[in-house]
Amino acid sequence: MNKNLKVISINMVTFILIILSLIISVILYLVLISPGKPDVFKDEDGNILESSISEKIFVPIGGVKQGMFIRSKNTDNPVLLFVHGGPGFPNYFLFEKFKPGLEDYFTVCYWEQRGGGLSYTSEVTIESMTLEQLTSDAIEVTNYLRERFGKDKIYIMAWSGGTGIALPAVAEAPQLFHAYIAMAQITRQRESEKIAYQFMLKHYTEMNDQRAVKDLLRFNHLETESDLISFYNSGTRDKLMHKLGIGTMRSMKSVFIDIFLPVWTCRAYTLKEKYIIWKSKLIFLPKTNLKIQALKTDFSETYPEIKVPVYFMCGKHDLTVNIDLTKDYYNRLDAPLKGFYTFENSAHGPLFEEPERFMEILVKGMLKTDISLADSNTTEQVTGH
Repeated sequence: MNKNLKVISINMVTFILIILSLIISVILYLVLISPGKPDVFKDEDGNILESSISEKIFVPIGGVKQGMFIRSKNTDNPVLLFVHGGPGFPNYFLFEKFKPGLEDYFTVCYWEQRGGGLSYTSEVTIESMTLEQLTSDAIEVTNYLRERFGKDKIYIMAWSGGTGIALPAVAEAPQLFHAYIAMAQITRQRESEKIAYQFMLKHYTEMNDQRAVKDLLRFNHLETESDLISFYNSGTRDKLMHKLGIGTMRSMKSVFIDIFLPVWTCRAYTLKEKYIIWKSKLIFLPKTNLKIQALKTDFSETYPEIKVPVYFMCGKHDLTVNIDLTKDYYNRLDAPLKGFYTFENSAHGPLFEEPERFMEILVKGMLKTDISLADSNTTEQVTGH
């Protein structure tokens, strides 16, 4: 009996040592791939391009320290402020992974909004986490970029939840911007969620995926406001959207594999910063009302006119932010110049799914205020899914 206990004890110790070794190996690996600096731009001989910039900086914005990456192959190029989605969850890791090429033609500022990513600090209060404050921050970041790079105006591009920050900023201070580029412009998100829910329920029922149907039915067909909010904030929503290819990208089938892990392997962040990204995402941001504000605001009704050129980029298969609702807003929007662009092979992220076409629209179209590449039927309603 004592001999058996001794064997069991040895096996347990061995098992624990193996687990500890694996944990230490993973931590060491993460440290090695987390230098915390964005890659520099080099010429064919391996020398850093003279007029390039690639930095991670922290600037006082709205009374708190906020982080951002600024990158360009030539700082003489037009300045572009990228306003990520979420709101509050930074997307820079996707740019490092997919390299769509914005820095070839722009000096790009990847600003990380207060309370999220590089801009998550104890100085940020729950009370300050409002769309109004983030809009004010976006304008302040814009003025910082204008002064630093000597530009009278800059371009602003927003994605998904970020459009609920950038759109008000452009409406409030149009004199600061050349144009507004919206990828997956939110409009009536409450309605968008209901459309997405019914779409998923129908398709998972037809697929006889009983587990998915059961998960969806927990939200009671979104009959009440609390059901709708619970669904909007749930991991179930994101997981099932990705499984059907109507989430972040058509090719993304797993939030864990395609979002969680790429954040941890992004070299531009230190290991501590990566931890903070997820601490903010999972603990701090859920305490704020940012998503509820975005859900309850009818942006198409609130901002019927924008006094700069507007470009809407939408994936045909996007149900995270419904393309039909965005198209309806576009048709009613009053702007000096506007173009609507449907990406046939994309869901929520056409910049990463169809980067060549996206960049062609920016360079050959937007920079020349030319909308000839826009959809030919931009005054017609897009058919439903």
